[in-house]
Amino acid sequence: MTPRLWAACALGVLVVALIAYAAVVIPWHRPPAPRADQLDALRGLPGDQVQRARAFHADLRPGSYGAMAVSILAALVLGLTPLGARLVSLAGRPFGDHWIAQAVLGGLVIVLVVEVLTLPFAAWRHTVVVRYGISTQTWGPWAVDLAKSYAVGAVIGGLALLGFFTVTRLAPRWWWAFGAAGAAALVVLLSFVLPVLVEPIFNKFTPMAQGPLRTELMSLAARDGVPVRDVLVADASRRTRAVNAYVSGFGPTRRIVVYDTMLTEATPEEVVSVTAHELGHAERGDVLTGTIIGALGAAAAVIALYLLGSLGWLLRLAGTESMGEPRTIALLLALVSLAGLVGGPAQALISRRIEARADAHALELTGDAATFEAMQRRLGSVNLSDPDPPTWEYVMFASHPSTVERMAAARAYARGER
Repeated sequence: MTPRLWAACALGVLVVALIAYAAVVIPWHRPPAPRADQLDALRGLPGDQVQRARAFHADLRPGSYGAMAVSILAALVLGLTPLGARLVSLAGRPFGDHWIAQAVLGGLVIVLVVEVLTLPFAAWRHTVVVRYGISTQTWGPWAVDLAKSYAVGAVIGGLALLGFFTVTRLAPRWWWAFGAAGAAALVVLLSFVLPVLVEPIFNKFTPMAQGPLRTELMSLAARDGVPVRDVLVADASRRTRAVNAYVSGFGPTRRIVVYDTMLTEATPEEVVSVTAHELGHAERGDVLTGTIIGALGAAAAVIALYLLGSLGWLLRLAGTESMGEPRTIALLLALVSLAGLVGGPAQALISRRIEARADAHALELTGDAATFEAMQRRLGSVNLSDPDPPTWEYVMFASHPSTVERMAAARAYARGER
């Protein structure tokens, strides 16, 4: 068989494996959260709180969706016209048009163009979250965090592009196979490395002081069969009033992390309830599940890009001759952006199902539906979550069940419904 036929077969196998794995590990049946209970919970929330949360999200939408539209449009213009290829060539010209310079610097230039175009929308969003009291950052610290985010993305993206185009040069006929394996390996590596190396760039973590709460959290993890190394407090208050907690890392690096804002805004029982939810992710191996799905998806994407390289009209639009040359970076970005937009609702659905299962786990682990509901009410109030968002927005983008869904799930659990 030809390499292209092998690639088509490999893509089919990966797609089938991805669908089969997701069908088995994703909790498609969610715990009951009756709509009647949701509406009753919504009526029980303070009217001014609901109104303020909805006003907050209404003010955010122009910036959020404007940035999305501009980034996709920019990616399409750069990728489906010769403009992107020209920018990559210009980036490599001071270095004798060397392919490494084109791959790394050209990729950074393409991404930088999109980031600069969407920067005004990011600034707009910052003004909104400051006005509503969610963000505690002035413009200086905000700009520093933004620069850190860009720098981390540049390092990871530059290494990925260097690896990708190294493979395409060394194995011009079979790069799809090596590239698919490399993309999958990179996803797995980042899952292990990011929590340990990247999180400290944005936050300082200190061990939680010895006391009843730390003892309870460690005991909760032990009772759940999830060994954790430590309980850490993140200095989230230097940038936000939002409250949160999470379990981070694998094996010996796993730790419970609690925002310092949560320690001041929530009761100890509510902190335990949120931690029980996060332990549910660890106990069920949700991070590993996401890593495997991401690795299979990344491998499939590389092979799909290889097969798309047979579409001569697509390459002509981009002003390139092969998917394996650095001048196609803008085209790759455009295709990935379109795939992300199309696949977004499916990713959101999977995330909501996993989060709902973690909620059920928290209720089972603590047996305290009242505190769980109180915690959801507090999360919604402090974080200004829309308690019952518009259906279209929920379907397209919501990664978690809504506040009233989670409150309804607690009430159903209290009645013995599973």
